[in-house]
Amino acid sequence: MKVHEFGILEAKLCLRVRDSRDRLAWFEHNDKVITRTKRSHGGGFDLPKHLIRQQLKLSEEELAGILECSLTREDYIGILKRKGLIST
Repeated sequence: MKVHEFGILEAKLCLRVRDSRDRLAWFEHNDKVITRTKRSHGGGFDLPKHLIRQQLKLSEEELAGILECSLTREDYIGILKRKGLIST
């Protein structure tokens, strides 16, 4: 995953972020952390897309939908509810 794609994820899902040795990002819903991921600060390197996808609990199609702007934050919340990570 390219750095700008990770930026799209941060913006679309309203991920909270913090820089340390890596760029840490997490998704909160109702003040509770639901998923976490991170990326390296390494310049010019592709990021492990499959690991970020797994950490955000997304299928390949769902991740592609977010990156292509066909899925929204509310859609992501719906996905997490279907997977039982967010109680209804």
